[in-house]
Amino acid sequence: MSASAAALTIHVLGSGTSVGVPTIGCKCRVCQSPDPRDRRLRPSILVRYNGRAVLVDTTPDFRQQALRAGLERLDAVLFTHAHADHVMGLDDVRPLNYVMRGPIPVYGSPETLEAIRRIFDYIFSDSPAESSVPRLRLHALDGKPFDLFGLEVTPVPLQHGRGKVYGFRFGAAAYLTDHSEIPEESFVLLENLDVLFLDALRHRPHPTHTTVARALEYVERLRPRRAFLTHICHDLPHEETERSLPPHVRLAYDGLVVTVTGDGS
Repeated sequence: MSASAAALTIHVLGSGTSVGVPTIGCKCRVCQSPDPRDRRLRPSILVRYNGRAVLVDTTPDFRQQALRAGLERLDAVLFTHAHADHVMGLDDVRPLNYVMRGPIPVYGSPETLEAIRRIFDYIFSDSPAESSVPRLRLHALDGKPFDLFGLEVTPVPLQHGRGKVYGFRFGAAAYLTDHSEIPEESFVLLENLDVLFLDALRHRPHPTHTTVARALEYVERLRPRRAFLTHICHDLPHEETERSLPPHVRLAYDGLVVTVTGDGS
């Protein structure tokens, strides 16, 4: 059985926005909510298939997320873009280098990899290190589908305010975080989905993120079997917001595990 047709699961490590929920210094009803689904770490997922574990983004909360998810191996990291809430936990992959006994493949756009080299210059320095540093093997994406341990991964171009970022499609699932617009040419890459994750920051418009209403418009056009809204700020109480959504659209929450059905063909 090919990897794209085998069991594939998506573990939501974080469903929050760049500052997380609760937000520091905030006493709003969502930040003080007793509902555990209203506690949102920075946005990331872990994709598991055929014994592999592939991470999308290394948030500042990565250590906590990895421990909570029981992460014991890491076969690759995919980066959507290089904003702080998506890359600043990269140093915490070091213990997984020990487990994997070698460098971990990292994939991102040339611009993202350039930023990672700049932010984490000590990782790539030729100077002798006095302590351990992450061991990484960088792979620049050119926008074309690529094979990742038997699974076809398709980068999906997205508009994030004035910036360009990638979402990713894995077989019959796609993960689109941090976007204000899905370009017209990307819709063809998102057909026949079982599961679709979409940015839905809040109800009020934002210059770099999608609103709940806009996300629902995308769901209506793309018609995935199931959709999950993510990158959620403290404007959206989980239970109350879900009551307003169609049955096949739910809010993602930290710890959610989704099994993907089919291969998207």
